[in-house]
Amino acid sequence: MNIIESMKMAGTTLLSNRLRSALTMLGIVIGNASVIAMIGIGEAGQKYVSKQLESLGPNVLFVLPGNEETQRISFEVPRNLVLADAEAIASQVPTVAGVAPELNRRQRVAFKSRNTDVNVIGTTPGFLKVRDFATAKGRFFSDIDMKRNNQVVVLGSKFANKFFGTNNAIGQQIRIKDSKFEVIGVLTEKGSSVGADYDSAVLIPLTTSANRLVGKNSPYGIALDYISASARDGKSVDAAVFQITNLLRLRHKITNEDDFTLRTQKDALSTVGQITGALTIMLAAIAAISLFVGGIGIMNIMLVSVTERTHEIGLRKAIGATQQDILWQFTIEAVIVSAAGGLVGAAIGVSGIVLVGALTPLEAAISPIAIASAVGISGGIGLFFGVFPARRAAKLDPIVALRSI
Repeated sequence: MNIIESMKMAGTTLLSNRLRSALTMLGIVIGNASVIAMIGIGEAGQKYVSKQLESLGPNVLFVLPGNEETQRISFEVPRNLVLADAEAIASQVPTVAGVAPELNRRQRVAFKSRNTDVNVIGTTPGFLKVRDFATAKGRFFSDIDMKRNNQVVVLGSKFANKFFGTNNAIGQQIRIKDSKFEVIGVLTEKGSSVGADYDSAVLIPLTTSANRLVGKNSPYGIALDYISASARDGKSVDAAVFQITNLLRLRHKITNEDDFTLRTQKDALSTVGQITGALTIMLAAIAAISLFVGGIGIMNIMLVSVTERTHEIGLRKAIGATQQDILWQFTIEAVIVSAAGGLVGAAIGVSGIVLVGALTPLEAAISPIAIASAVGISGGIGLFFGVFPARRAAKLDPIVALRSI
C-alpha cells in the first residue's frame, strides 16, 4: 500500500469518528494556541517597552545621584548631584548636544475650585531638545525666566485638558503650593515613558522650583534628582559616557568609588530585551507542556483505537496487508490529528494576538517562525506518540486478531 492510500484510509477513519478525533486534537490545539500567543505577546511587550524607552529622547543618557549600591540599599536619595554639574557637562563635554537637569516634587496645584496633587518638574530650557518634546500652544520658559526666577509654568497636555478643557490655558493663573504661576505654554501629547508621564505633569523653571517651592537642600547648590543629556549622535553615546564620567569624577574629587550612576538607552534596551526574552521563553515553555500532554492524549486514544479495531487489523493482514502497511496507517492517523490540531491552534493563537493588539496598547506581533515551529512540533509529537500504538497494531498476530471478531 502506498502513502496516498494510507492517507485516504486514515482520513476516512478519522472522519467516521469526528467527536473522538476532535477531542484528541484538543490538547494539541490548546498547546499550539498557548505557545504562539505567549511568544507573540512577549514580542509585543518587548516592542512596547522599547518604544517607551526610545520616546525618552534621541541618544539620551541619564546621570543619577548615588552609585548602584547606594540606590539599592538606601531609602533616601543622595544629594550629591547639583545644577553646577549639569552646567559643567553642557559646557565641557563636546559630545553632548544638550543637557536637561530635573528636580521633581509632588505638589498641590489649584485653579479656582479645582485642585490636585501632580508632579511638578523643575527643569531648564534644554528639556525640549533633550527629551524630544514640543509646545502645542504658547512657549517654553527661557533662560531669562531661569535667571529671574519667574513664576511661569508649562502644562502637560492631559493636565491642561483636565483643568481647562476646551478653554485656552495660556495666560491663566494657577496656584502651586502657596505661589501663583502664569501658564505660558502647553506641551504636545507624547504618552508616558517607563513610568514618567509628562503629559500629566507641570513644568516650571528649575531655579524657581528650588528657590520658591523646594528650597536648596545641598551645600553645593541646587540638588537634582537626575540629569538628562543627549549625545550628538548614536556614535557619540559611548564617548559621552566616558567624558561625563571623567568630568564628574574630577568635580566630585572621586578617587575610589563613584558617587553617581550613568545609564544609557542602550543599557536599558539591553536589560529590557534580556528580561522580556527570558519571560517569553519561560511562558512559551510553560505553554509547551500542554503540547506534551496533548501528545500523551493522542497515544492514549490511538491505543484505544488499536484495541477497538483489532478485527479490522486481522482482516487486513489476512488479505495481504503487511506490518509496514498497518504501521503507516496508524502513524499517519496520529500525524494528521496532531498537524490538524496544530493548524487550528495556530489560527486561535494568531486570533488571540490580534485581539490583544486591538484591546491593549501592545502592538500585535505575529511570528511566522513561531507558527511554523509550533505546527511542525505538533506533527512531530503526533509522530513520536503515534509510533508506539502503530507498532503495537502492526505486530498483532492476524490469527489472534480474527478470533476477536
